Amino acid sequence: MDYLKSLNEPQYEGVVNTEGPTMIIAGAGSGKTRVLTFRIAYLIEKKGVDPFNILSLTFTNKAAKEMRNRIEKVVGTEARNLWMGTFHSVFARILRAEADKLGYPSNFTIYDADDSKQLIKSIVKELNLDDKIYKPNVVFNRISGAKNRLISWKEYLRNPVFKADDESNMKPELGRIYKIYSERCFKAGAMDFDDLLFNTNVLFKDHLDVLNKYQQRFHYVMVDEFQDTNISQYLITKKLSAVRQNICVVGDDAQSIYAFRGADIQNILNFEKDYPDLRVIKLEQNYRSTKTIVNAANSIIGKNRAQLKKNVWTDNEDGTLIELLKATSDNEEGKLVASSIFEEKMQNQLKNSDFAILYRTNSQSRAMEEALRRMNIKYKIVGGLSFYQRKEIKDLMAYLRFAINHNDEQSLRRIINYPKRGIGDTSVDKIIVAANDHDMSLWDVLNNISSFLPGRAANAVIDFVALIKRFKYDIESKDAYEAASLIAKGSGIMKELYADKTVEGLSRYENVQELLNAVKEYVDDPEKEDKSLGAFLQEIALITGVDNDKDDDEEKVTLMTIHMAKGLEFKNVYVVGLEEDLFPSQMMLSSRADLEEERRLFYVAITRAERKLFLSYALSRYRFGRLKNCEPSRFIDEIDPDFIKVSKKFSKSEPVIDTNNYTKSFVSGMRKTTSSQPVVKKTSYKPSADFEPSDTSGLQAGMKVEHPKFGYGMVMEMDDSGANRKAKVNFDDFGEKTLLLSFAKLKIHSN
Repeated sequence: MDYLKSLNEPQYEGVVNTEGPTMIIAGAGSGKTRVLTFRIAYLIEKKGVDPFNILSLTFTNKAAKEMRNRIEKVVGTEARNLWMGTFHSVFARILRAEADKLGYPSNFTIYDADDSKQLIKSIVKELNLDDKIYKPNVVFNRISGAKNRLISWKEYLRNPVFKADDESNMKPELGRIYKIYSERCFKAGAMDFDDLLFNTNVLFKDHLDVLNKYQQRFHYVMVDEFQDTNISQYLITKKLSAVRQNICVVGDDAQSIYAFRGADIQNILNFEKDYPDLRVIKLEQNYRSTKTIVNAANSIIGKNRAQLKKNVWTDNEDGTLIELLKATSDNEEGKLVASSIFEEKMQNQLKNSDFAILYRTNSQSRAMEEALRRMNIKYKIVGGLSFYQRKEIKDLMAYLRFAINHNDEQSLRRIINYPKRGIGDTSVDKIIVAANDHDMSLWDVLNNISSFLPGRAANAVIDFVALIKRFKYDIESKDAYEAASLIAKGSGIMKELYADKTVEGLSRYENVQELLNAVKEYVDDPEKEDKSLGAFLQEIALITGVDNDKDDDEEKVTLMTIHMAKGLEFKNVYVVGLEEDLFPSQMMLSSRADLEEERRLFYVAITRAERKLFLSYALSRYRFGRLKNCEPSRFIDEIDPDFIKVSKKFSKSEPVIDTNNYTKSFVSGMRKTTSSQPVVKKTSYKPSADFEPSDTSGLQAGMKVEHPKFGYGMVMEMDDSGANRKAKVNFDDFGEKTLLLSFAKLKIHSN
């Protein structure tokens, strides 16, 4: 029990109080992973709980693996029997075992976002709808949002509010697309990621015997990063722990930043309402950052109204003041940041891996990358195109998936004519239509293809079916690696890629070899009981973006969005692009709840820093292909001026300014001072060549518009109170204007 001696008092309380509902509010850098790890170890070692009776849910496979390894060091290999993993992986495991209750095969395919969007694209095309209005991303997000709120397609079609909302957004067919999408997924024996949660809720609601079985199995339920759960995830965990009430949630409302994914901060804010006898434990000591960074973070998050009160503090040293970098443009900002990193490295003998550059949007990486390259500073981007999203990898994965599940429509579309075998898109469309019209499975149509396609195309399909049957035999008789290797060769993919002698072709060939290496590694892992290809595919399908990033031996500066940085820490952190309409985002200014989420995002950004924190902004930036004047973010104002200083660093091409006059009062009035500088305004604007006023009856806040005189702008708010509708629009070059819609000529642009 020596590990208990390393805990502070609140941490100890969180570990040993194992019975009944518990909420552990864990401030940034307060050691929450240690508490969760030791709590599980304590249950096994001290309380004698069987690991098979413990359910621990996380948000990334990486976090689950790290926790399991830590627990194993304390209790031994018994830790391998824990039900521990991401929500999606654990519930996929349950759904595999209970799939027949919902009418799915146990080897159902898991669609990633790309698969789902491709299917939506096909449906929009089949319905002869405008793909500029029904964009796959927009439709996918609407369906995803409905599922995360447990709204089925039937409920969606019945609800007049959804119907009115879709019509006002000029997308009246969304409900119909949702219906067809759901039916096609079911027919294909496929679930998307949202279905893994949605269908688990359906399973537990409609099959109480199944729910009771898992309630009896899981004596203790633990949820990490509880502030990031959506209503679907919360209801599942609530049901599973309903019998014994031994539910422990760990999280920090100040780090709830995933509302766009469906996360509901009310789950943590209102948790006590569902559990009146709840024990609340607060981890408030920060072990990560300096006093300056911790106190600055407190001064920012204190501005939020919706929060659970806590007093985060640290015994660490005071540290240096936060440095504020000002640039004339986004390119200048990149140069300043790169120069600063170079100086810090030289002066303090630091490595590239000691630095991280965090930004609000991925597009901001360009200026940073260019500046780092010029100074020969190596870097890596986290969250770019992952290994498993590369075309050649998805091609081979589609073969593996279809060989297991013959009704997987998206995989069939991808492989039936790759490498080319004389089966064109027209033939594929006929196969899909025949399956739908005759209520047949895709596999049945393929096996009776002569009834649906003529001569040569039918013969090509017959050869394809024979190939898939051979692959099916290989899968059933061999382990995952042997089967995958045979499919890679037999499909013709390896030959196709090997024949391409370009640098890109060689890279693609090596990527496929790397995938086979991953399968071999899986098969050779003694902890994997099921060595089948199906088991491997399930594990890969559930890997998250962060988990895909492989360890890199080279020392590199890390570039990533703030959302991707959640849970990480670095010695020195640069938070860039601190400008109004960028951070906070223009899309997050329509309500207090949205603005408070942006402030939490800023809080997450600055609490990633251990030793030094740098903030930067630019006075001008290219956005949507046009140069825009910028003003510093309101978040800079919100930092207590005692903890911040304006940097004296300037890039060579920026005029040097006497910074001795920069005082604390200047920092606190930064936005006011900077925004009063001369701003170049246009006196005229030439409308785009295809300018034509739109029907503004459906105009809403957040829409991007064009005016023949004022140019491009964003609708900030609508006023329907008077006889004439008005819109307040923030134009890029003319500022805010209030327009009467009965007179204004506005063209609505898709965002």
